[in-house]
Amino acid sequence: MGSFSIWHWLIVLVVVLLIFGTKKLRNIGSDLGGAVKGFKEGMKENAPKLNESADSGRTIDVEVKDKQQS
Repeated sequence: MGSFSIWHWLIVLVVVLLIFGTKKLRNIGSDLGGAVKGFKEGMKENAPKLNESADSGRTIDVEVKDKQQS
């Protein structure tokens, strides 16, 4: 009962095809692929901007003041 066999997945595929049809599934797939492609392009565009604004390699010296409790 734990794992599904290939027959279970084939029955699910047939039911999904009967409900949605091949044209609608093709449209959903292309929309999803376009969204993933747009997301990847957006991440590539933002990557150089994030690296330029980061203070990598610089050390900031600060002086720590102790607070005394009264």
